[in-house]
Amino acid sequence: MKIYLDAMGGDNAPQAPAEGAREALERYEGLEIELAGPIEQVKAAVDAAFQGAYLPLPALLVLTDCPEVITNCEAPVMAVRRKKQSAIVDGMLKLRDGKVDAFVSAGSTGAVLSGGMFRLGRLRGIDRPALAPLLPNGKGYFLLIDCGANVDCRPEYLHQFAMMGSAYMQGMRGIQNPRIGLVNNGAEAEKGCALTKEAYALLAADKRLNFVGNVEAREITHDQADVIVCDGFVGNVILKFMEGVAGTLMGIIKKELLSDTRSKVGALLAKPAFGRVKKAMDYSEVGGAPLLGVRGSVVKAHGSSNGHALACAIGQAVQMIRGGVVEKIEALLPQGGEQPAQ
Repeated sequence: MKIYLDAMGGDNAPQAPAEGAREALERYEGLEIELAGPIEQVKAAVDAAFQGAYLPLPALLVLTDCPEVITNCEAPVMAVRRKKQSAIVDGMLKLRDGKVDAFVSAGSTGAVLSGGMFRLGRLRGIDRPALAPLLPNGKGYFLLIDCGANVDCRPEYLHQFAMMGSAYMQGMRGIQNPRIGLVNNGAEAEKGCALTKEAYALLAADKRLNFVGNVEAREITHDQADVIVCDGFVGNVILKFMEGVAGTLMGIIKKELLSDTRSKVGALLAKPAFGRVKKAMDYSEVGGAPLLGVRGSVVKAHGSSNGHALACAIGQAVQMIRGGVVEKIEALLPQGGEQPAQ
């Protein structure tokens, strides 16, 4: 199994991708990683990250020279069309041609989306690929789809998101009949705007889906559904609000625990529990958000990812391949097959 890793993606590139590659190679047997970027920078990062590594590890790492880098400041579509020697374009083309099994990047979200659309291509029957992170709900994880790829949606897009999310949770989490919930401002079927009302009707009519109805915002993290469906604007607000609340709560708890001697003693006794809570809320343990609806396994890691987060993103790509996520999505679509890249 070969994973293509963008060495210049993210705030901590190229060191974090190199460190992530080493951790992933140590963790997963039978894995090969192609690390791509400006070759001299990549070599220097690899030399530092793999110093003292077990001898076979460097042999499982392939370095590819991609001298062009797509930054967050560039227009994504134009950058993907012009910078053909960038890791994002090279990786998507190799995934399309079957030369690698998955693509992972912490780089420009827009460029990854554009590369998936115009270089890799969409699955036939999918109008808009979607980003779908796993988020904690107290009992495990739920999938939020879409979280920012499509801010303007039609009802049929939300229906497609539900099918892709259901397939993902089957392949990745082993849930045989995932519960599908639609984000709305009320639980009743008649609540919501025109988009959610029409989407509700489509989801309720599709007997292949285990649609449980509308889910209000306060219920999203209460294990009401395994897949939470919404447009990309709402999903991005939910995602960033959850990140902000988690950070604020952890800050308040830390401040209060250090406020006096008695609290400090209690904090010391509860330290293992707090460590588990922090790990459950840590995005780096999940790795990234899959780009669902394209012709291959693509994982978009957080821009601030460190080496461990990128190793987890690689692990997510490995699970997508082993779980046959793309194949499961195709099986749910009324028009199976592939739509060529533009």
